[in-house]
Amino acid sequence: MASIKMRAKITDGVTTIKALVSHPMDTGLMKDKKTGETIPAHFIQEVVCKHKDTTVMTANWGAAISKNPYLSFKFAGAAAGDTVSLSWADNKGEKDSAEVTIK
Repeated sequence: MASIKMRAKITDGVTTIKALVSHPMDTGLMKDKKTGETIPAHFIQEVVCKHKDTTVMTANWGAAISKNPYLSFKFAGAAAGDTVSLSWADNKGEKDSAEVTIK
């Protein structure tokens, strides 16, 4: 199952990226309600967006980001029909990526 839902739309030469990432973003401070055991930290550390092999956005995240984070940003220099990729990597070595065509 893909963990990233993403849209890219260009208006007046500026591309807006909107993405929703499915991820638990556990801080390592919460306890399981049934067992009382501490839930290990599991959070996204880096998010990278690329357009034509050029990085247009990098975000370094930590445990303070909410579960299933939403991300929105803008950049210039793209055209309708171009593709944009978004990828993430977490503290457990898990990764995912998605690609979308700019509309």
